Amino acid sequence: MQQMALDDPDAIPDDALLVLYANGDGQASRLLTARLAPRVLSQAQRMLGDRAEAEDVAQEAMLRLWRIAPDWRRGEAKVSTWLYRVTANLCTDRLRRRRGGAGLDDLPEPEDPSAPVEETLQARARLDALQRALNQLPDRQRQAVVLRHLEGLGNPEIAEILEISTEAVESLTARGKRALSRLLAARREELGYHDD
Repeated sequence: MQQMALDDPDAIPDDALLVLYANGDGQASRLLTARLAPRVLSQAQRMLGDRAEAEDVAQEAMLRLWRIAPDWRRGEAKVSTWLYRVTANLCTDRLRRRRGGAGLDDLPEPEDPSAPVEETLQARARLDALQRALNQLPDRQRQAVVLRHLEGLGNPEIAEILEISTEAVESLTARGKRALSRLLAARREELGYHDD
């Protein structure tokens, strides 16, 4: 199994890597971290709107994964689903603690530094507007919208993460999209969206 990790790491399922890690394989840990940590960080940043807090949540979620590794029972749940659920719960806890707290100021820098200034400013304004609108949604709607439309997960996996029915996920995402549309409607022209 270890040799397979060296030959084609992408072919090894997450749960197999977790079992390898539990058996002392450091390379399995590095591979699984490289595969899952960026997704966890992205989810946390979208839910919290704060990069530093998101990094803390991602680190805690990954630590919890390493702690449960020796007891992981293959085939009972997907590692990524379990990790998304832990991340969602950690984010919810932080959001509850900071109710009435600070707004969002920490946005990621654009990846392409050669982009024209106007495009960079436009993209930043759009990200800021989206994050502010996401922050106004109820927690469950925000979680569903982030997982579905920003993380690209399917409704059944989101239902498992949030521990609700698929129909409830569909309802939350539909209501969240409508609310986002209302919140952003007045800023369409300012954000550079024009009806052609």
